[in-house]
Amino acid sequence: MSKLEDELKEIRNQAEDADKKYDEVQKKLFQVEGDLERAEERAETGEIKAMELEEELMVVANNLKSLEVSEEKANQRENSYKEQIKTLTVKLKQAEARAEFAEKSVQKLQNEVDRLE
Repeated sequence: MSKLEDELKEIRNQAEDADKKYDEVQKKLFQVEGDLERAEERAETGEIKAMELEEELMVVANNLKSLEVSEEKANQRENSYKEQIKTLTVKLKQAEARAEFAEKSVQKLQNEVDRLE
């Protein structure tokens, strides 16, 4: 009988140990499930943020393309203005030369008029 009682005690100890291990494993399982849930939430948040950043990147890329086109147009206008300035500078020099010649001619004619009077 004592042998059976010892076996019963041993079995009860084993059952208690198994229950303790089960409780520990169950706690670890709940902890891991919680960690998994938080990780999934972070992953979902990260995916949403990545999509938002991709959309923002597309907007920035489109803005950059627009700015490049605007820059090209501005460069073309600048080159056109430079050519106009060159042309107008040449015309100004020609007009100044004609004005100087006309003033000299007027002075000569005035001197001739004064001499004839």
